[in-house]
Amino acid sequence: MAAQSSSTDAAHASNTCVPAAERIFNFTDAAALWFSLGVGLLVMQVGAYLRPGLSLPQALGAILLGSVLGAGLLAWVAGIGSKHGLSSSALIGRTMGQRFAMLPVAINVVQLLGWTAFELVVMRDGTRTIIDHVFGVNAAWVPVVATLAWGALLLVLASGRMIGLVRRFVSRAAMPLIIASLLWLSYQFGLKAWQHGLAALWAKPGDGSMSLLAAVDLVVAMPVSWLPLVADYARYGRQAGATARGTWMGYAAANIWCYALGVLVISVSPSDIDMLSTLLLAQGGLIALGFILVDEVDNAYGDVHSGAVSTNFLQSRLTIRRTGMTLVLLATAAALALPMHALEPFLLTLSSVFVPLFGVVIAQLAPGLPPQSNWRWGPMIVWLLGIAVFQAGTLWWPSWGSALPSLAFTLLAAGVLRWREKRAQEAAVV
Repeated sequence: MAAQSSSTDAAHASNTCVPAAERIFNFTDAAALWFSLGVGLLVMQVGAYLRPGLSLPQALGAILLGSVLGAGLLAWVAGIGSKHGLSSSALIGRTMGQRFAMLPVAINVVQLLGWTAFELVVMRDGTRTIIDHVFGVNAAWVPVVATLAWGALLLVLASGRMIGLVRRFVSRAAMPLIIASLLWLSYQFGLKAWQHGLAALWAKPGDGSMSLLAAVDLVVAMPVSWLPLVADYARYGRQAGATARGTWMGYAAANIWCYALGVLVISVSPSDIDMLSTLLLAQGGLIALGFILVDEVDNAYGDVHSGAVSTNFLQSRLTIRRTGMTLVLLATAAALALPMHALEPFLLTLSSVFVPLFGVVIAQLAPGLPPQSNWRWGPMIVWLLGIAVFQAGTLWWPSWGSALPSLAFTLLAAGVLRWREKRAQEAAVV
């Protein structure tokens, strides 16, 4: 059995191209996976940050623009990963050079460990709220036991195979429950908005504490956080086009729905009640919240699996299965002491690294894979300059946002570099 696990890990190692016979994900699998990964209490809570800074029309505009753009970036990288059968780490390696890629991939492992801990915190807090609401128990041991229980479930999932989890659990079992829960909550809080006076809520202006483009940055931050993971799943896609379309449609739909639901919930809720309690107080909210909590598990699993794939890129002797289980234990330990505050700076800090990184990846790899190398100085410099542009935007033009200028800069600069490389190669052949 151990030999079989090792063989499976070796076949799907981070730097290995997945054979065509093992690329079994179709459009439906990609759409279901990324819709499921896009749904979560964490997304709703981030959506709530858009109020009261923006009015409802402004918030919805930021959600639509940010979701379409962010999911589009995901789809673009998914198509590249599916076309070449390579993981996200391998794509970074081909872009930056195998040696230098160790830096962004190592950062990715750290951020995935952090995201797994955050997901466990969300599940812990949701479980604590449910237990308090149903049984009236608010003891100090409840969050500890809840964290350990969710961590144990995640550990079991990490010991299995990713493909089976996606095709059997996500596509067939979880999707109907997730959609039903979102429909019910949308109906309940839409009804509350109607009772509050929908026209008055729609016309109420924001307080100006957040600009529209800064809000787009915050919306883009959520799909961008999945950029270093997307090819780890897309490399199992049968066709690059179908994989890209499924990823785009699935994630954009989920992101728009959950962000908008978060804005709606916070808009009709008393200021002294948190979002989890508000969801529970809705009719049928306990059941809907329970289903969404279960769906958080596959988000955490997605982080763990890709964290293990990235670790395998850094050290090929570490198997994906065992590394994933180790990451679960570390994330569970972190979640026992991790609060939910400072989430927005955490998201934007990740964006400052991965938005420019994948701007370079897309521009360099969309025309085709460049020759393998240990160091590719041009793309490396463009990435670092892209981070500088992102940080400069945060300091000097915050009302204009940071993600879009950084992305535009890296796409253009890395695209020019790739064009010059191809011209030089063609000239050398002639």
